[in-house]
Amino acid sequence: MKERSSYADMQVNPCKMCMPMGASLAFLGIAGSMAIIHGSQGCSTYIRRHIAGHFNEPVDIASSSLTEEGTVYGGARNLKAGVLNLTQLYQPRVIGILTSCLAETIGDDVRRFAKEIRLEHPELVADLIPVPTPGYGGSQTEGYYAALRGIVAHYNPPEADSWKRSRNPRRVNLVASSATCADLRELKEILDSFGLEGVLLPDYSDALDAPFGEPYEKLNPYGTTVEEVQGMKVAAATVELGVLVEESLSPGMYLYEQHGVPLYRIPLPVGLECTDRLLEVLGDIAGMETPLKYKMQRGRLLDAMIDSHKHNGLGRAAVFGDMELAYGLTRLCAENGIKPLVAATGTANQQFSLYMGKLLEEEGLEGEVLQDTDFEVIRERILDRGVNVMVGNSDGKFIWEQDGIDLVRVGFPIHDHVGGQRQRIFGYAGAMELLDRIANTLLDQKHRHYRKTMLETYHAKEAVES
Repeated sequence: MKERSSYADMQVNPCKMCMPMGASLAFLGIAGSMAIIHGSQGCSTYIRRHIAGHFNEPVDIASSSLTEEGTVYGGARNLKAGVLNLTQLYQPRVIGILTSCLAETIGDDVRRFAKEIRLEHPELVADLIPVPTPGYGGSQTEGYYAALRGIVAHYNPPEADSWKRSRNPRRVNLVASSATCADLRELKEILDSFGLEGVLLPDYSDALDAPFGEPYEKLNPYGTTVEEVQGMKVAAATVELGVLVEESLSPGMYLYEQHGVPLYRIPLPVGLECTDRLLEVLGDIAGMETPLKYKMQRGRLLDAMIDSHKHNGLGRAAVFGDMELAYGLTRLCAENGIKPLVAATGTANQQFSLYMGKLLEEEGLEGEVLQDTDFEVIRERILDRGVNVMVGNSDGKFIWEQDGIDLVRVGFPIHDHVGGQRQRIFGYAGAMELLDRIANTLLDQKHRHYRKTMLETYHAKEAVES
């Protein structure tokens, strides 16, 4: 690998996005909510455009519009004015107050500002939920979980003897991450099939993949309701889809520590084994076997794996993106004979390296694990390892453009294709759809080069014999 320049290992094209990006997405899954980013207008514009470009839906995110004056003297006045303007225009039920790099650098305390707004304007109806999200404090993953934990903590404050509270045996909290809108719908269908009263957090499936209709509604009416979040403390259990994020950011861990709600932390249900795990956990909670519908789906996935295994053996993959999704995608590749030679995320997370290293060791694979990395390094490793297919978001398209290595687009963001929000990768059906896409990409490679390769092989053999 070539050495970095003298810029102290500065990342050139990071394989991640910032904390307020993930936090904004989390609040978009709460019904009647709006987010305001305390910072310059460019921060909210970038995030709004990024999310809208992926989901192809209008996205509103407010800004406190910090200028030079606010940067020097503090931005309290800007933020307070922004919250009041936001309230007047949208009348939201929930306002998520997020920070940017600029606000954190000058030391603005949004938690204190939120309390001051509440005292100065008791007529304000909206719930204010401040979440510090400095862009340099982590990736979109940490921002996403920080927002979810902040939402859960706001509506489920610590209470005396909460561990002794009676619970709803059919209610299950399901905390999702790295999910498309189609994946969220799949999760809701799975919960219904087990007869469970699921609280899906967050649920942006209809907010960011809405049916066309008129008139246009400025405020998102869809998603997880405040009442559902308030009821999470009486659930029979929390199932958190994600095992790599720090426990201090886990909303499920908060509910366990403060309210005694049993917690299951499991990988994303991507592929055979991880989907098995989700259905086993839900079956244990519901006290029933896996419904026949999913046994049939599992059988079809196994059949699809048999159909494509001879083609997947040609795959030498690089997987990248959000760390939870990258882990799930690597497991899916390994299950199907595709060699994951490079597995990368931009998040700085030792758990990613540990879990991924263990997975590759168990599968007898010699893949390379990269965390806190960028696409310059990823490209170097892809070329060095002879990768022939990439599985990840469309930020990898520059490698495809420069080096002609095929890219199967999965995850967030997907900006150069349409339909990213409608891709389904969770569950047996989602795994089968994704597996078919990867296998067909490898088949196209074979057909594209087959005659040329055979001709070169024939002439080489003829030359040797002569």
